[in-house]
Amino acid sequence: MACVTLCFTSSDLALRPSGAICADMSANPSNLNPPNLRPDLAKAAVPDERRAGQPTIGMVSLGCPKALVDSERILTRLRAEGYAISPDYTGADAVIVNTCGFLDSAKAESLEAIGEALAENGKVIVTGCLGAEPEFITGAHPSVLAVTGPQQYEQVLDAVHGAVPPSPDPFIDLLPASGVKLTPRHYSYLKISEGCNHACKFCIIPDMRGKLVSRPAHAVVREAEKLVAAGVKELLVISQDTSAYGLDRKYAEERGHRAHITDLARDLGSLGAWVRLHYVYPYPHVRDLIPLMADGLILPYLDIPFQHAHRDVLKRMARPAASAKTLDEIAAWRDVCPDITLRSTFIVGYPGETEAEFQYLLDWLDEAQLDRVGCFQYENVKGARANLLPDHVPDEVKQERFERFMEKAQAISEAKLAAKVGSRIEVIVDSVDEEGATCRTKADAPEIDGNLFIDEGFEQLSPGDIVSVTVDEAGEYDLWGTL
Repeated sequence: MACVTLCFTSSDLALRPSGAICADMSANPSNLNPPNLRPDLAKAAVPDERRAGQPTIGMVSLGCPKALVDSERILTRLRAEGYAISPDYTGADAVIVNTCGFLDSAKAESLEAIGEALAENGKVIVTGCLGAEPEFITGAHPSVLAVTGPQQYEQVLDAVHGAVPPSPDPFIDLLPASGVKLTPRHYSYLKISEGCNHACKFCIIPDMRGKLVSRPAHAVVREAEKLVAAGVKELLVISQDTSAYGLDRKYAEERGHRAHITDLARDLGSLGAWVRLHYVYPYPHVRDLIPLMADGLILPYLDIPFQHAHRDVLKRMARPAASAKTLDEIAAWRDVCPDITLRSTFIVGYPGETEAEFQYLLDWLDEAQLDRVGCFQYENVKGARANLLPDHVPDEVKQERFERFMEKAQAISEAKLAAKVGSRIEVIVDSVDEEGATCRTKADAPEIDGNLFIDEGFEQLSPGDIVSVTVDEAGEYDLWGTL
């Protein structure tokens, strides 16, 4: 197994079983992703350009794209201090494991990754969400060199310095202009804030990562400008709650940029790259984003963590309980931007969920006709208030509801994709091999949604190309097209 490995433990079983991304501050129970359907090993090409004697660090990054950005920041700092990045365990002087710690199953996966790194390398530094419980980690793996919590970049660097002292060459080791990226060169995650102000009963992310802290808008835009200048064609905006961006800053304007999601989306859309918004709560001001999508400034794509539809379940979750109004809002969005793609995740088997409440969710899904839908079965999280709720749903009932839900979602997806046959659409090329080109439409986020495949006349295509294709075949989750 490569050392620089990005194993996303996702918050949902997305449209395809291998789909994965962290939505709404939660991580996916690993038992929904059996070993033969591991969510994606990121296609990160990390060059092995070490000079003789250069101290070298490996990275295993688990969890959501927000954790991936943390890993990129850590590696960028290490590169600036003269460390090389190893593409395998045996070539590293030490390994950093960036963990996920939301669900018990995600914790187990993190412990497994730590154990593998210890077995393969021996020198392991642990960071990330599970690092908020250091005794849990050291109890299982007492030989780890250090444990730090999420976003504790300085403590990670201190641990690395202690394990592998830096030895920079001042004539060679310079900070890379655009930093170290663990995603393919043509797209990049852009984190705009940390933390969350919500108090959902099933979630402990605010306890681990704190309250909402937004980055200054001018800093976000500057980072985006550098990414686009370096060849990034798609910016994936991420946070714990994208809609709330700037609230903690009272939407202040600094250096010509206002810290509000609508203004930020407009600023990012002016850079010429695709801009895709993730983790958007359906607050009223979200409707102001839809005209930007209709005008082509940002992609017509919203990733909204609805989690359920029945008001009583939502109330038990401590989430907004206005599913009927949400349907009205969805209809209004589609009136303004008919091409909008809506993605969401849902929890089935939440404590107290009755058959009638679950059937209401299925009926709501029929009416909402969401384009991209994922689902996971409720699982207790240490420290979450939902654990104390009465009437927990038996595992066999959760599994049965999960299967019924995904069957419904699959049928909706298949019908929507079939309607695209014969249309001409733009796609971005993700990879090219001897069999064809794997692409994505504007309706597809990397790794979590579907693909469009080109298997004829693709030889001149390269990753990052944006081309127009005619859709000539559709499946349950994927499309096929010709140039």
